[in-house]
Amino acid sequence: MNRLLPLLLLTLALCTCDRDKKDSMTKDADYPKIDVTYPETKTVDHTDDYHGTTVTDEYRWLEDDNAEDTKAWVTAENEATFGYLDKIPFRSQFADRMEELVDYPRIGAPNKVGDYYIFSKNDGLQNQSVYYYKQGDDGEEKVFIDPNSLNDEGTTSIGLLGADKANKYMAYNRSEAGSDWSTIHVRDIATNTDLDDKLQWIKFSGAAWYNDGFFYSRYPAPQEGETLKGNNLMHSVYYHKIGTEQSADKLIYEDRENPTYYNSGGTTEEEDYYILYSSPGTDGFSVYYYPLDGKNLPTGAPQLLFGGTSNKSSVVHTEGKDFWARTDIDAPNYRLIKMNLDNPEPENWVEVLPETENLLASVSTGGGQLFANYLEKATDRYYRMDFDGGNRTAIDLPGLGSAGGFSGEKDEKKLYYGFTSFTYPYTIFEYDVETGESQPFFEPALKYDPEDFVEKQVTYTSKDGTPVTMFLVHKKGLELDGNNPTYLYGYGGFNISLSPSFSAFRIPMLENGAVYAMANLRGGGEYGEKWHQGGMLKNKQNVFDDFIAAGEYLIEEGYTRREKLGIAGGSNGGLLVGAAMTQRPDLFAVAFPAVGVMDMLRYHKFTVGKGWIPEYGSSEDEDMFPILRAYSPLHNIEPGVEYPSTMVTTADHDDRVVPAHSFKYAAKLQAAHAGDNPVLIRVAVDAGHGAGKPISKTIEEQADIWSFFFYETRSPVIYGVKG
Repeated sequence: MNRLLPLLLLTLALCTCDRDKKDSMTKDADYPKIDVTYPETKTVDHTDDYHGTTVTDEYRWLEDDNAEDTKAWVTAENEATFGYLDKIPFRSQFADRMEELVDYPRIGAPNKVGDYYIFSKNDGLQNQSVYYYKQGDDGEEKVFIDPNSLNDEGTTSIGLLGADKANKYMAYNRSEAGSDWSTIHVRDIATNTDLDDKLQWIKFSGAAWYNDGFFYSRYPAPQEGETLKGNNLMHSVYYHKIGTEQSADKLIYEDRENPTYYNSGGTTEEEDYYILYSSPGTDGFSVYYYPLDGKNLPTGAPQLLFGGTSNKSSVVHTEGKDFWARTDIDAPNYRLIKMNLDNPEPENWVEVLPETENLLASVSTGGGQLFANYLEKATDRYYRMDFDGGNRTAIDLPGLGSAGGFSGEKDEKKLYYGFTSFTYPYTIFEYDVETGESQPFFEPALKYDPEDFVEKQVTYTSKDGTPVTMFLVHKKGLELDGNNPTYLYGYGGFNISLSPSFSAFRIPMLENGAVYAMANLRGGGEYGEKWHQGGMLKNKQNVFDDFIAAGEYLIEEGYTRREKLGIAGGSNGGLLVGAAMTQRPDLFAVAFPAVGVMDMLRYHKFTVGKGWIPEYGSSEDEDMFPILRAYSPLHNIEPGVEYPSTMVTTADHDDRVVPAHSFKYAAKLQAAHAGDNPVLIRVAVDAGHGAGKPISKTIEEQADIWSFFFYETRSPVIYGVKG
């Protein structure tokens, strides 16, 4: 596990095997209109002045999630939504097929901790994966931590944060109901028991071990009633000594001049440096370091390594005063450089891996080697090499898809990595450092035939002539007759790359003849920093243009038609869907904006929203206000327009993109919508932005999505058969 990477940038079925029993729905008469009555949503007389422009906000009251009238509104909306979904005849069959498909053992890559191997495993339908450990290769597997035992609903999630240098203790975080808030606990590995240590009000933090404790980052305790929506300020670094109360923790670093900044970091493998990443948000950060002498805690100000907040540089490895760093400074596609602390100026840098035409997505270390990950047309390539870049060797992956891993301590002999594609389930491989050979460590059992499907990549042209790539997945022999339900997914932001990945929850859609399309929009990271910048700030409209052009391409090429086309995305992707459906309501039949950023004028007022200002800009900026106003989904809903059939999804514990965004958007959309097709909002209970969601809740939600998608596109569904 690379301990140096920044933690701040968070910057996401119906069987075909018994065709004799199929029962297809093929006629419009088979899709009778389902009546839905929306609750009456009050409006208030509220306006805001933005640089001389008056903007109404008639649903401002829905921002208060603690208010009784808001809770009553959520209850009434859920009653309307589930009343509609309950009438879709094949909804339960989708859930049954997904339960069947996901019910297979899954194992995560093991982490070697001293004599122990620690790994996650899910038997199939467990709400949360269980952590196991064993001593040596052939030791008995024992439960290390079982999150499912912590509550009956399965809404408590666990994440391992790493062990101390003596391999005696493991720090882990615990989160409830999908919230970003977590607590850090410490477990004695040998006795498999928790210590009394409990650290609260943690967000965006690891545990950076040093001596008899670790560095971590936290916020001050929020005021009562503000836990899930209050503006989080003063993210600061502390040091916790094992066996002491959190109140005794020492403050290591705070930045009172920049209370909105995120500050977090990690220690080097030899624990001779603490590397601090300080960022105003999700794009760009400064890098500092504290020298550690093995005895004392650092004091005073850290020393600057990479200044400014317009670039992204991450320390990969250190040896004495030599630092290896992946950076986009003068290299939009990134490069790997080596620098010495005695002469750290750029003119003294040694270029280990020069910038290429392909994105250098990451660099990891393990077994005394470097492993460079390049993204070529949004698919992964890995290369192994010495620390000077010599003896470069390509690693033979199973195919074109997504891979990750190749990380460990310098004396490791075995490393692990995972590989997946749209039809290839996530599989763990064991890599022998000495021979360079790989072998499967764990191969999941399949309950479908991947040979039934094809995955390919196409290139289409956006509005301004920019070529954009898109992945397509569908059954073999698909007829391009315009009659295929098509589910177009996108994100387009925060330098995040969308690469092929497997989901058992997607198989039922594909089995029923749908096309899955995933576009690599500008704003993402697939093609380097220039691609990212082409879809952020004043260029954000390019993202929506790319997405709309993807839909037009799918129609022009005969994959689908307007009446069969659905769009989906979550978080920043929810913003994408909200903007696309308000700009081109005529192009799409169904829309699924999930946990979306819908109010672009006020997003920065809640929890960690101000961290997205480097990506979006702020309405408080006179130059950015008209740009944000022009595409803000909430502010571009027009009365009298027939919008696509819509199911907004959010959750009551989402403290990343607070549910007020979705509440206000759904209320205004219901009031404005001129059609008789449904506009629903589904509010999950005891769930958050997505992380840590129990499998049972995921099955329920995805069954609702697929059944709504097929019903609203009047697409035939095969159901009532056994696998």
